[in-house]
Amino acid sequence: MRPATGAGATTPTGCCPTRSASSRRPDAHPALGPCGRDVLDVIQQEIPERAARWAADWDADAEGMRDREWNWQQCGGPACGSGRWADSLAMAVSHNHRESAAQTWIEHLARNAVDQALADTDASMMARCYAYGRATGHAVAAQHQNRFEPYVLDALRGVGLDSPAPAVAA
Repeated sequence: MRPATGAGATTPTGCCPTRSASSRRPDAHPALGPCGRDVLDVIQQEIPERAARWAADWDADAEGMRDREWNWQQCGGPACGSGRWADSLAMAVSHNHRESAAQTWIEHLARNAVDQALADTDASMMARCYAYGRATGHAVAAQHQNRFEPYVLDALRGVGLDSPAPAVAA
């Protein structure tokens, strides 16, 4: 007896229908968690638009940005928690929801988006590292947007880092 071929045919063991090569490519977003579509939007649209600005901000005032980033990572502010706290909270929630692998891939995709956006620039390595951190924070915030309040999401995004540095009295 010859096995059946074509649409709806089953494998010799009879367990799975065979499909054409094009129908085997699933959408990527379900692998990135319940908000996967939003994560991909951030990675494909927001990060490429912002990466050059993040790198330029760093290279324009590396010492000032280093201080601001340290303060944000350690202390946060009245409108959001610290970056380090928000990162650890996001990782714990990802672990509890069995989405640790998704978060790892989200961070990897975000860094790749920064690399592509900065490919033809002369951004310094430290500016790239800063942009990586900002990009991964934005992408992870999209992953957890239905789970966290703005206080945590803004900490992940580093919203205070986008505003101009406060003027120092002379």
